[in-house]
Formats: sequence, C-alpha cells, structure tokens
Amino acid sequence: MATRSSKSDASPAEQITDYIARHDDWRGTVLAKIRKAFLASDPGVVEEWKWMGSPVWEHNGILAVANAHKGKVKVTFQNGAHLDDPDGLFNAGLEGNQRRAIDLFEGDKISEAALKRLIKEAIKFNLEKRKA
Repeated sequence: MATRSSKSDASPAEQITDYIARHDDWRGTVLAKIRKAFLASDPGVVEEWKWMGSPVWEHNGILAVANAHKGKVKVTFQNGAHLDDPDGLFNAGLEGNQRRAIDLFEGDKISEAALKRLIKEAIKFNLEKRKA
C-alpha cells in the first residue's frame, strides 16, 4: 500500500503506517504491535495523527500517544494516573497527576493481553468521564 504521509491529504492511518515503516528497526516492530493492540481492543478506537507527527489512539477522547525516540518507544496514556494497572506496565511519568507512560527499550517484551487490559481501562475511564 502506498502511503502519502508527507502530503496533507493522507489519512491518519496512512500517516501511522508510514511512520512505522520509517522506523525499520526494532522500534517499528514495537510500534506495529502497539498499534495492533489498540485497534484490536475495541472497534470504537480511532487513529489520529496529531502534534506534527504523533500516532494517537482515541475513543471518546484521547487514550494514548506513541512516539519512537532514539533509544526507546514511549506510549503515554492521557489519563494514565487514573487507570488501574494491575500488570504494572507503567514505568515512566509516575510523578504526574494525569499522564503515565510505558517506556520500551530494545529487547523489552510487553504482554499483548496486559496492554489490551490497560487500553480497555483507558476506554472505560473516557466513557465514565464523558457521562459525568
């Protein structure tokens, strides 16, 4: 599939696909797995492309943003401080009162089931927040 991320008419999905492809090392592989988990967690999850180059997943508000950095992939959950994390995935941004992040380094393994549970918690939070 051809992507056009450098053009303004590219869809968010195309831009995310292109972003993953541009990271042709372990970071691209990790980003693809993260994307897959978000999209498989709930049919209402929507992909967006924000902040001049960041993959974002939403469901009744922002769930999380992912970025490839020089030595890691960071997944920041918008309302992570309010989420149950029984699997202990959050390992960064723990001092904040809203966001929490997962920093993944080369060779790190992340449980897809645990990540999906966390994503579902984020969706639940957004739905409950919307009702309030």
